[in-house]
Amino acid sequence: MKNVKQFITAMTVVIFASGVSAQLSPKGAGSDKDKHGCKGSAGYTFSVIKNDCVRIFDEKIQLKEVDSKKSYTSNAAVILSEDSKKAEIFLPASDGSLVLDKIASKKGVIYKKGQYTLTKNKNAYTLRLAKKVVFKS
Repeated sequence: MKNVKQFITAMTVVIFASGVSAQLSPKGAGSDKDKHGCKGSAGYTFSVIKNDCVRIFDEKIQLKEVDSKKSYTSNAAVILSEDSKKAEIFLPASDGSLVLDKIASKKGVIYKKGQYTLTKNKNAYTLRLAKKVVFKS
């Protein structure tokens, strides 16, 4: 019996000395800062336009996914620059954001980058990928 207790004590010392106990303890909440210092576990992501951490679900302009074949609907968020010359789009399945530039148009307010076009008519926003509407407010 004495040998069994000594063996258990020795194994316990080996386990703790090897660092296994450190691996079992979870990371602290909010210890997942990105390169900009934004804490993803607290809902923050970096905004290029604001040059700060933001919670995109708190932003005023929210777009809903159109024609989703999934059992849920995703949202995208939009942040406009103070001078309204740029629009930053946060899409649900992408890392980071996409910054679109305002282009001159007689048809209304239009922001564009690559295949993405964001238009504003009255107080409604529409985001197109190529010519297909993917998100609307």
